[in-house]
Amino acid sequence: QVQLVESGGGLVQPGGSLRLSCAASGASGFTFSNYAMSWFRQAPGKEREWVAGITATGGVTNSADDVKGRFTISRDNAKNTVSLQMNSLKPDDTAVYYCAASRVRIYIGPAPSMYGDWGQGTQVTVSS
Repeated sequence: QVQLVESGGGLVQPGGSLRLSCAASGASGFTFSNYAMSWFRQAPGKEREWVAGITATGGVTNSADDVKGRFTISRDNAKNTVSLQMNSLKPDDTAVYYCAASRVRIYIGPAPSMYGDWGQGTQVTVSS
């Protein structure tokens, strides 16, 4: 099992930026580079939605249409971390953001069932 801890959320004005981080750890033998990683978000009263994903090696990324050009996912396998750089934030980006790990090394799609491990989430609020 993978333990995931998100950080970096907070209150930001529209047009501002935030950088979220997710630190991964596990039992003896855990290898972060064996897992594809994604960020999801869930706004009040809405279903959890996929935001962006990155393959295990970091060679391929993908993101949802409504964040393309604004959000960038990256990872550092030496530090067991995955990050989400969020620019040009909008009020509609307000949500709890979760990182998730998939044992399918190349899976970076939106199906929550493909991710076996989830963090507790970090709140992002975009408001003036």
